[in-house]
Amino acid sequence: MLQQLEELKINALRELEGINNIKELESWRVRYFGKKSELIKILRGLGALPLEERKAVGAHANEIKSHLESGLKQKEEALKDVQLAAAKREALDITLPGRHLPIGHLHPITQTLDKICGIFISMGFQVVEGPDVEWDYYNFEALNIPEEHPARDTMSTSWINSNSKDNERTMLLRTHTT
Repeated sequence: MLQQLEELKINALRELEGINNIKELESWRVRYFGKKSELIKILRGLGALPLEERKAVGAHANEIKSHLESGLKQKEEALKDVQLAAAKREALDITLPGRHLPIGHLHPITQTLDKICGIFISMGFQVVEGPDVEWDYYNFEALNIPEEHPARDTMSTSWINSNSKDNERTMLLRTHTT
């Protein structure tokens, strides 16, 4: 049993020396300190040994375990120091000019409307912009739409509460824009 512990210690220390990154170190830790590791199996099997042999093997196993744990801590600190040194070499130079960020883009609906307007312009139509709130005169009377016309109905027109002296509605949201 003692010979097996010594072989375990030598193999573990040899593997620990060859480790170069944190992932390998974590797999080494699981291999030698995990629930199914050989060292843990030996420590769990101490109850089956005679008392004198149990004391000697248990003390030696605990000594090996603490020696491997200290080696693990030292290797972990050394690997972290190497990572920190590498990070310092790649440190940010604040004297460099900043990166240009992308400005953005138009909303997809706006892009679609622009394409549609372009198509109609290519067919000979004109795109005319105007106010969204319009006077009754410019929206209907100037276009020869009489007062009895269905377009002036409250269901087809959104009137704004701005009555004239004659108590008539004079402002509305522009209608018939196509």
